Amino acid sequence: MKGIVEERAAMLGEYIIESKATVRSAAKKFGISKSTVHKDVSQRLKSVNPMLYREVKEILELNKSERHIRGGMATKNKYLLKRINKH
Repeated sequence: MKGIVEERAAMLGEYIIESKATVRSAAKKFGISKSTVHKDVSQRLKSVNPMLYREVKEILELNKSERHIRGGMATKNKYLLKRINKH
């Protein structure tokens, strides 16, 4: 069982790097919770593959710094769609 968790952490890390994915999108892609993805890439991956961990950490920090922008855009689009659907 232990090897499966480490393998999943490495797969998640590679996916996040390749697609510049967020924790939420990686969780959706792999069918697991955001908490599991976060624990895998922020704790388990560090001991399994430190180099991969550092690359993933950079992407997650970038995503974190941009999340308020993505949230604002999502809200803007939501209300634009509501306005369009009224007409």
